[in-house]
Amino acid sequence: QVQVAESGGGLVQAGGSLRLSCHASGDTFSSYAMGWFRQAPGKEREFVASDTRSGGITWYEDSVKGRFTISRDNAKNIVYLQMNSLKPEDTAVYYCAATLRSRATIPNEYDYWGQGTQVTVSS
Repeated sequence: QVQVAESGGGLVQAGGSLRLSCHASGDTFSSYAMGWFRQAPGKEREFVASDTRSGGITWYEDSVKGRFTISRDNAKNIVYLQMNSLKPEDTAVYYCAATLRSRATIPNEYDYWGQGTQVTVSS
């Protein structure tokens, strides 16, 4: 099993940037594909970005393409979500998740989840 924990959330003005980090422990990090999801109040959890075990291939939800970047450092057991040009509609709790699948973009395909970190974008 792997444990994951997010950090880096906070309050930022529209147009600003944040970098979220997700630290993994307990199992071989490079065995897992990683994903970022978010959930706004009253809404379902939605896919944001994901990668493959090597980080060589990435996927993004349409509304974040060109603004968000997922990357990983397998030596440090960390996956990042760099978020630029933030908008108020990006406000949500952001979750990191891990899967043994080679790739995944829906919540049910992920096995391990962090507790989430709040991102608030003010207008």
